[in-house]
Amino acid sequence: MGRYVVRRLLQMVPVFVGSTLLIFLMVNVMGDPVAGLCGERACDPATAAQLKREFGLDKPVWQQYLTYMGHLFSGDFGTAFNGQKVTELMGTAFPVTIRLTIVAILFEIVIGITLGVLTGLRRGRPVDTAVLLVTLVVISVPTFVTGLLLQLLLGVKWGWIEPSVSPTAPFGELIVPGLVLASVSLAYVTRLTRTSIAENRRADYVRTAIAKGLPRRRVIVRHLLRNSLIPVVTFIGTDIGALMGGAIVTERIFNIHGVGYQLYQGILRQNTQTVVGFVTVLVLVFLLANLLVDLLYAVLDPRIRYV
Repeated sequence: MGRYVVRRLLQMVPVFVGSTLLIFLMVNVMGDPVAGLCGERACDPATAAQLKREFGLDKPVWQQYLTYMGHLFSGDFGTAFNGQKVTELMGTAFPVTIRLTIVAILFEIVIGITLGVLTGLRRGRPVDTAVLLVTLVVISVPTFVTGLLLQLLLGVKWGWIEPSVSPTAPFGELIVPGLVLASVSLAYVTRLTRTSIAENRRADYVRTAIAKGLPRRRVIVRHLLRNSLIPVVTFIGTDIGALMGGAIVTERIFNIHGVGYQLYQGILRQNTQTVVGFVTVLVLVFLLANLLVDLLYAVLDPRIRYV
């Protein structure tokens, strides 16, 4: 196990470097950040040259990337064009988005897996058909439509929640935004769990456990569910990074100043340091989540061994 973890960590290095290089190149060719600093009026040549020298934009792209990576390994993600450290923006944005992601993941695990097990064990029955129809509707409706409808009904019409989240964003105020963020993924988790349960239910090891006289609940929890969760864990693990990086729409709807909000502002203002810094951290989240998922395989299925 230890050698496997070390090998995976070493494999992450070229993936991380390649991903950050690609992000850096894409962000640097998306426009002229100096033009955004000057507002609607074009910068005069002298001012533009001075700003480029100040932020290092007058150097070749490869040299900018090497300088950025050198600062990155020392914990410096650069400075935004407004003079604020990117690490300061991260310190305020990531805790909010992490709380939002935790709420969304809990919805996926609790509601998605529960509905998946329920429909997988009752495949073809009315409850199975009803859940499939509901999940199909959830997948078909865009997230911004779901978010705006819930905000209008629960916040404006009925007054059950605040239409927008406070700057501190406590867990209590993130329940509805978390449900909106997790809605599509929750539907996929339900369907994936249902399919896996229905397939493994006919496996030989399940019939053997039943023939031995084991209680039905133990067969489902200890044998059927444990083996059926491998594809579900894979999806949820990769979904962690997707939820953190894809929360732009949800955070805009509920006025949450998290990672999605900062990425939106960075792209809108062509603030390359902010965009590259936040996406770099999201790349690390993806890599670590994938490693954690691979290690969980051995926990769910004892037949899996890492050497």
